[in-house]
Amino acid sequence: MKLLFTAFLTIACNFLLLNNTVTQINDCKCNNIELKGRVKVVPFGADLRVRVVESQPDLRVRKVERSAIECGEWQFVDSGEDFTIQIVNEFADIRIKYVDVSPGMN
Repeated sequence: MKLLFTAFLTIACNFLLLNNTVTQINDCKCNNIELKGRVKVVPFGADLRVRVVESQPDLRVRKVERSAIECGEWQFVDSGEDFTIQIVNEFADIRIKYVDVSPGMN
């Protein structure tokens, strides 16, 4: 019984560690999604799961009212989105920080 519990605990810990890692971001893309443009926030079923942080972000995001053309510029919309995000506290694909200047990758 003790061996079974130890095995279960090991598997559970590995699952949590693997699923709490951040997805690699290259060339301003995550999961093959370009990280600029028109963004819609949804409660579930999003293209990306995003955690908002104050330090050590993967991407600095500037909210814009016009067309988003630079990496990290997001125009929040209700329809006609380029991709969707879900704001989460755990198991995020990327960590973002909202900024007023210098959007983009770290």
